[in-house]
Formats: sequence, structure tokens, C-alpha cells
Amino acid sequence: MQHAIFITPTLSKTRMKTEETDDIAKALIRQSSGRVTPARVNLLSILLSAPTALNHQAIEQVAKERGLSFDRVTLYRALDWLVEQGIAHRIASVNRSWFFNATSDHSSTPHAHFHCKQCEQIYCLEEIHSTPLNNLPRHYQLDEAELSLQGQCMNCNTK
Repeated sequence: MQHAIFITPTLSKTRMKTEETDDIAKALIRQSSGRVTPARVNLLSILLSAPTALNHQAIEQVAKERGLSFDRVTLYRALDWLVEQGIAHRIASVNRSWFFNATSDHSSTPHAHFHCKQCEQIYCLEEIHSTPLNNLPRHYQLDEAELSLQGQCMNCNTK
């Protein structure tokens, strides 16, 4: 099973220019031995530049702001491919929709996710590992674990 290192909100992803994120996106796709298509590059570039995880609607909105358009089938297929390759991470939200976050590497331990109840953003918290279980009953094998925390993020809590 592949795990990925996630770019955390503490790194200023919003300061990266589109050209920078496009170059990083192309390199990550090439490392996965995948075809470097405009849809994959543009989608991954959007995820790399986002300070938090994005849902489908937010991805479409950012694409529109950048003058890009994805048909829904292409968007879903490209997101699925990025997740399968470990280049992006799919996060289930409390309202049963999927959010996506880009990765910067292909090796990491699973980590916690924080859902802000006020601004509805989801953050990856790499410092908090989601697999603290070392005492599973005999003959059980843990393949993956999710730890989802809820509350107010740093920005909402200081308002």
C-alpha cells in the first residue's frame, strides 16, 4: 500500500505561481510513469496550489478562475488516477462528499485530517498519525486507518 506525504497548510502553497505548480505537477506525473496530459497537469496544479483540500465544486471553481474547463467525466477520471498513483489523496468529509489534496512525495505515514466546522475547510495534519494502534488482536492486519478531527481551524478560532 502506498502512502503519500501531504503538503501541509503551513507551507505557503498559495504563494506558488501556476507555472511552478505546473512544473511540479508534470514531474510528479512523470515519476508515476503516467501520461502527462493537460487535464492531469492542470488538475494537479490546482491541488498543489490550494491551501486546503478541495471538493469537486471548488476544483471546478478554481479551474474556471484560471480559464480552464473540465467536463465532469474527465475531472473524475483524472482525480481517480491521481489518487491511484498516490499523487493525490481522497478525504471523506462529514457531509459525505470527497475532498482531494495533492501530495509531494510517494512515501509517508497515514495522518489525521482536521475538518473546520465554521469555514468547512479540511486540513491534513501530518504531525498527528492516524495509526497509533499497535495492539490489534492476533491475526488482524491493519491496512489503513483514518483519523478525522473536527472543530475550529486556526483562522476561525482567532476571529
